[in-house]
Amino acid sequence: MSEVIKTVYLGNLRTEAEHVRSKSKLLTDAPLDNHGKGEGFSPTDLFAASYASCALTIIGIAAQTHNFNIDGATVQTTKIMAENPRRIAEFVVEFTFPNNNYTQKERSIIENSIQNCPIGNTIANVVKITKTMNYEKS
Repeated sequence: MSEVIKTVYLGNLRTEAEHVRSKSKLLTDAPLDNHGKGEGFSPTDLFAASYASCALTIIGIAAQTHNFNIDGATVQTTKIMAENPRRIAEFVVEFTFPNNNYTQKERSIIENSIQNCPIGNTIANVVKITKTMNYEKS
């Protein structure tokens, strides 16, 4: 399946992207360390957010399939940039799951399902991904 995203340069290092089918829009702004105002997500911030959203979605599909709940799960992603050329070098990703007394089998399903994230698979040999898994205790 393919989706169309239309992106327009608004000036002053800002863009607006529109998901054509749904008409949803989002803005980007260049970061402070790259000539921007840092008043919104930068394109590389969106990439980090995309990885986290992708991983949570894939885990959510696995949870639905195996009849358990991850509602309220969070991911905190730290994006580490490198120079020459400027690029994303690493995502340090901390997954935190709600107090659901997950069984060892459910934890394995969660951790194995992350391997099916299309974004993670796309960048696997390019961006280092350091993951921490936190399961809140009751």
